[in-house]
Amino acid sequence: MNVEIQGYYDEKFAAVKEAFRKNFEDDLEVGASFAATIDGKFVVDIWGGYEDAAMTHPWEKDTIINVYSTTKVMTAICVHMLIDRGQLDPSAPVAKYWPEFGQAGKEKIPVGYILSHQSGMAGFEEDIPVEALYDWERIIKMLEKQKPMWEPGKHCGYHAATFGYLLGELVRRITGKTLGTFFREEVAIPLGVDFHIGLAAEHDHRVGELIPPPVLKPGDPGYVDPESMPVIPKKVLGLLTPDAVVRSRDRAWRGAEIPAANGHGNARSVARVGAAMACGGELDGVRLMGLPTIEKAIEEQCHDTDLVMGIPIRYGLGFGLNTKEMPLSPNPRVFWWAGWGGSMTLVDLDARLSWAYVMNKMGGGGAVDMRGPGIAMALYASLA
Repeated sequence: MNVEIQGYYDEKFAAVKEAFRKNFEDDLEVGASFAATIDGKFVVDIWGGYEDAAMTHPWEKDTIINVYSTTKVMTAICVHMLIDRGQLDPSAPVAKYWPEFGQAGKEKIPVGYILSHQSGMAGFEEDIPVEALYDWERIIKMLEKQKPMWEPGKHCGYHAATFGYLLGELVRRITGKTLGTFFREEVAIPLGVDFHIGLAAEHDHRVGELIPPPVLKPGDPGYVDPESMPVIPKKVLGLLTPDAVVRSRDRAWRGAEIPAANGHGNARSVARVGAAMACGGELDGVRLMGLPTIEKAIEEQCHDTDLVMGIPIRYGLGFGLNTKEMPLSPNPRVFWWAGWGGSMTLVDLDARLSWAYVMNKMGGGGAVDMRGPGIAMALYASLA
């Protein structure tokens, strides 16, 4: 598909625009945006294609989309802001701040085990419908009563849906604010970013249409046999279906606060939050946290095969870290995360760089969709 790429890019990064364009030419995209910052300034902010599968509405400058687990970066940043302020200790038990959590063998689980996906609370013991995710109290009470799925601290296993509720409840217990409210008041408004965890109806007309990923069959690249996986993720897999993508277009999904999965934004908004982190925690006079807090956040907590995703991964406190298996940057002080379908963001402290990629055509195979990293390769090559 030939599309007009709109937006701004520094001529030094013309190759980034061409890499972005090539994804459309190779029919990998319907609509997407990519943005990158260096020293807190945008060097790339581009978009193209269409908001909808029928290709009738162009992707606009202010189009936003559900980025699924890229939302976790925003949630983790909120938690680290409390750590930076001395209100939350990652080595302290979760039950210190949330007493009801301390039952069913969870009395000693430290906050850091949730951030690093080591708590054993990777999913739900019971099958739940998508609508249950809209009911904060129902989910919290379920997690309070639930036992860890493995010995906490012994393994890592991706907390796909529970990450946001567990950390969000800690934020609520400490500040009295929901995670979405805290993010809006303490991050989004001060930085002027168009990212929402709990989207107001007034923004619905700007939301792009997510296009479900293909259903993979045995033999397809990226296919994983559910029977080969631990019991742990099967309750989560039911939430990662084409039907769930269609449900994510509903007002109920958009308006709920699901801090692991239903953030809405575009590449510009995600990259600007990343820019504050890349610049040591402060941007344009807005301080999120200090550099020592960020450096502590990217200390390795677990480097193992993830029990849920079945791939080698290296976790810090709330973020993925660079690995030999998945070298996303030539620099060591890097942290990142990605969302179901392909959205992704990365912060590079060494280059004082951030980038973000957001799209509506969801990819179906592999733990990390290579559309965004492929554009980022052109970004890094332009720096050489």
